[in-house]
Amino acid sequence: MSKDFWKSLWMKYCHLLPVLIYMIFYMSVFAYVENRPNHHIHLLGNGYDDLIPFCEYFIVPYYLWFLYITMGVLFFALVEKDRNQYYSLITNLCIGMTLFLIISLVWPNGHTLRPASFEKDTIFTRMVQGLYRIDTSTNIFPSIHVFNSVAVHSAISRCDYLKKNHRWLIHGSFVLCILIIASTLFLKQHTIIDVVTALLLNFTTYCLVYSPEATAHHQHSQYRNWHN
Repeated sequence: MSKDFWKSLWMKYCHLLPVLIYMIFYMSVFAYVENRPNHHIHLLGNGYDDLIPFCEYFIVPYYLWFLYITMGVLFFALVEKDRNQYYSLITNLCIGMTLFLIISLVWPNGHTLRPASFEKDTIFTRMVQGLYRIDTSTNIFPSIHVFNSVAVHSAISRCDYLKKNHRWLIHGSFVLCILIIASTLFLKQHTIIDVVTALLLNFTTYCLVYSPEATAHHQHSQYRNWHN
């Protein structure tokens, strides 16, 4: 293959590199946080969390989160022609995920809300058992499931291409986003404070990332890249 081919391939997909690098960094730090010995964990949760019943069926939207976030990022990276929307989305995601790592490192946290046993033995309860085995009930504040879901839906709801051609996808994204948020509570993966904090954090980062100044900065950076 010629040098021009590789250069063309790099120019077409180089914008994906920051995501790959960041994911390696994030997963490495998260693995450390999850496996380090914690001598004191700040327990979250209150009486209101106890009022929310456990419901194993929410395991479906909870697992759909992985597909939802991946497809959302890939859509803005490979399909949406306005690259500014892609950079705004990944900036929003990276800010929230980095703050989550910092909080987990300096303020270990968790909860004790998970059921000790299940009344039913179904495919859904077995999926929940599998989730509990691989995902501890520590390092939960704020909820990344909630933060990332809202971040992706915010990007989708702002997309002019989808608003003009596939509005049903925006409605579907909203429904799935709500179900994912609810799943974190009904599966006892997170407490109410985790969810509320993630929503407030996302509101803050949304105002920063999608401010006129930030948008103008992305446009200037893209213009500069095109003319270098």
